[in-house]
Amino acid sequence: MASGFFAILDDIAALMDDVALAAKVATKKTAGILGDDLAVNAEKATGFLSSREIPVLWAITKGSLLNKLIIVPIALLLNAFFPVAIKFILVIGGFYLAYEGVEKIVEYLFHKKKEVHPAATEVIEDAALAEKAKVKSAVLTDFILSVEIVIIALGTALESSITIQILTVSIVALIATIGVYGIVALIVRMDDLGFRLIKNSGEKGILNFLGVLLVKALPIIIKILAVVGTIALILVSGGIFVHNIPFLHHLFPSIPSIITEFGLGLIAGLIIVGLVLLGKKLYYLLRK
Repeated sequence: MASGFFAILDDIAALMDDVALAAKVATKKTAGILGDDLAVNAEKATGFLSSREIPVLWAITKGSLLNKLIIVPIALLLNAFFPVAIKFILVIGGFYLAYEGVEKIVEYLFHKKKEVHPAATEVIEDAALAEKAKVKSAVLTDFILSVEIVIIALGTALESSITIQILTVSIVALIATIGVYGIVALIVRMDDLGFRLIKNSGEKGILNFLGVLLVKALPIIIKILAVVGTIALILVSGGIFVHNIPFLHHLFPSIPSIITEFGLGLIAGLIIVGLVLLGKKLYYLLRK
């Protein structure tokens, strides 16, 4: 009886080792999307009153968890009964990610900068409506990114047992929510911590220096995350194409994979951006 108990423990330990390895690989594969998710939500969680930043972020976090609860079972069912759909969705998602990454670059290079939103004030009649709209937008963006995170995570464990697939995808989904929004919470409170340090230091000494540094660092960090996230989106999309389209997998064997993946993602993004712009022009012409 004791030997049977220890055999079960040994099986559980082996299973956890397999899950840990699969989750590690899956987390690396989804790192690019997580970076973009982090940048997007750090931006969306700012611009509120200091007292509302954490409640807004918590509302987005709950929406993200609900997204995962919807997406994870659907992805697992598709893999069990219609597995070919996984690669198809991955490739489609790859085009979406390539489009989003390249569209950001095109927007930055060729379009006028958007006006900076004014700082939140104490008296705003429609503050509640604006807050709900921003939360809704953030949760929708999270849903789109979560689809890719879950499917990419599942794609790394397709050869494993259903138990490992379920545990791997669930762990990555939790990391994608708790990790991302935990870091966002720290980021959005940086300026408040900085202002407190400045106030308590009497604007003198090392505490004042640290406070000023934190206040000035917040917009810089958000910009860096946006740039890194954009590059990562293109790389992730190119990686999806390379690993799921056999023809592309062996297209440029002598070129480093990171260059090949970035190039393919960039080309795919340019094509989709061009098609979208063409579609918009045709739509406006037909409306006239």
